[in-house]
Amino acid sequence: QVQLVESGGGLVQAGGSLRLSCAASGSSFSINLMGWYRQAPGKQRELVAAIISGGHANYADSVKGRFTISRDNAKNTVYLQMNVLKPEDTAVYYCYARVLTTSYWGQGTQVTVSS
Repeated sequence: QVQLVESGGGLVQAGGSLRLSCAASGSSFSINLMGWYRQAPGKQRELVAAIISGGHANYADSVKGRFTISRDNAKNTVYLQMNVLKPEDTAVYYCYARVLTTSYWGQGTQVTVSS
């Protein structure tokens, strides 16, 4: 079992920045992939960014060049640095971890970007 706890959401003006953190506990040594999804009202949950244990990262086209995902394996923590935020980035952001074929989710943290 893996437990994920997110922090760092909040309200920011367009053009501003936020950094999300997600700390993993439990069987976190076996995590091979961590990432962030988001879900806006009335929309499906979508992948924002993901990073494997070796450090390779993938991003949604909508956030490339603005968001950066990073991982501190020693702290079992993944970060999402979000810059040049836009109102369309407003959503609940969920931390995600995968152990082999099992997925784990955090409780979500709200990010609101005002115009």
